[in-house]
Amino acid sequence: MPILGYILTALGAYLLGSIPFGFLVAKAKGIDIRNVGSGNIGATNAMRVLGKPAGIFVLLMDVLKGYAACAWLAPFIFNWLMPHFSGLFVYFQNEPAELQLRIKVIAGIAAVLGHNYTCWLKFRGGKGIATTAGVFLALAPWALLVGLVVFIFAVLLTKYVSVGSIAAAIALPVTVWIMTPQSLFLCIVTTVLGALAIYKHKSNIQRLRAGTENRLGQKLGATK
Repeated sequence: MPILGYILTALGAYLLGSIPFGFLVAKAKGIDIRNVGSGNIGATNAMRVLGKPAGIFVLLMDVLKGYAACAWLAPFIFNWLMPHFSGLFVYFQNEPAELQLRIKVIAGIAAVLGHNYTCWLKFRGGKGIATTAGVFLALAPWALLVGLVVFIFAVLLTKYVSVGSIAAAIALPVTVWIMTPQSLFLCIVTTVLGALAIYKHKSNIQRLRAGTENRLGQKLGATK
């Protein structure tokens, strides 16, 4: 695949991931979500500020853009660049599995970075948990399932969504290393994305230590 293909894949996936659904849904209701609650544009804050239906919609859209970047956008760009276009994913599906995975991983990284640092909001975005989930729904669904189970148990035990997210960000790379050790590239990228997710939760960690983090179902407090 020509270098142009990698560049276009990364750029397209970044722009797809950068769509700030939480901000847009809140804006449609006359609210700037960046100034309410935790100030985050992700699904958790959207659910607290806008209610469950809007929050679930934001969650699904954030997951979808991560999945779409890997499963649809990456192979489409690859196929579009090939000569004698004859089918949507024909050329891509005929390529070696390792090449397919590499291109999808690049798209996944770009989509998560787009969500976390969206160019439409002065590079202030979300924490990337839902978008990362969408990426791994396409790349490693069984590992994602393990991460989801860890997330659910952590939230049920602590009542903190942030704790569940951090726990899942640890569990997902560990599971990928165990389940797909032959794909070093995927393992390393998963570890980096997990570390990035934890880093994006630094304010949550500070609030957890201070005892001011909002619990699941708790009304918004004065602290962010």
